[in-house]
Amino acid sequence: MLLALFQPDIPQNLGAALRLGACLGVNVHVIEPCGFPLSDKAIRRAAMDYGEPADVTRHASWSEFEKAKLGRIILFTTKGAAPLHDFKFEPDDVLLFGRESLGVPEEVLQAADARVVIPLSPGRRSFNVTVSAAIGLSEALRQTQLFPNPFAP
Repeated sequence: MLLALFQPDIPQNLGAALRLGACLGVNVHVIEPCGFPLSDKAIRRAAMDYGEPADVTRHASWSEFEKAKLGRIILFTTKGAAPLHDFKFEPDDVLLFGRESLGVPEEVLQAADARVVIPLSPGRRSFNVTVSAAIGLSEALRQTQLFPNPFAP
């Protein structure tokens, strides 16, 4: 299971996603270009003290990311087809989240193997991208029994 961010706009959200990945033992993939200068130093700054434990892979473009063939791409989108609680996750899934400002382009929407929506109260548009990632990743890890267990022998 891994978390992928498509062209993130906000460095603080990337930092929160890196912390999320580090805490849950999930690799984070960043599909560039980002809406801010991205360097190793910027990643460390964004992640604060979680930059080192987070496993981060950068992809220069969507096409480079696609070529990596990392697993089934599950796109979280407000244009989703399946509600989160009805979707069956698999251990090798790639959970993909779009840009804060624009989501993903049609090319990415069409390339997804599945689309998932997190149901919201009527009249609400969306969560912050990292909040969405935490909700989606938690459900996927729960279903696949991949949640970290600090109490295991």
